[in-house]
Amino acid sequence: MIRLVMKSLPIIREPGSDRAYVECASGKLPVHTRCSYCMNCKGIQVGARVMPSPYESAFSRISGGSVPPEMLMEAAMQFNSLVRDGSSVACNDEKGEGYTPRFASRL
Repeated sequence: MIRLVMKSLPIIREPGSDRAYVECASGKLPVHTRCSYCMNCKGIQVGARVMPSPYESAFSRISGGSVPPEMLMEAAMQFNSLVRDGSSVACNDEKGEGYTPRFASRL
């Protein structure tokens, strides 16, 4: 069995705000708009457990080329709930490349 060692990036919260950030190889990034859509984000630590990213499980259930909008909305709401209760982001950025978009641009 291969065990991956992931980085644990502490979530930095802005006082009096819902904004949450992490310091990664790309710099200070907002968790809700960058980590959620990053290929390196594998989960959120809530208490003693690392809860898997809802986006990871959404993509594992999808066969074919497109993602139903309802599934992505559900994953986004679950991710935001985990961030609200979590203390750190489980990051699999072994190469130190930083933010790596999960979705390719169609431009």
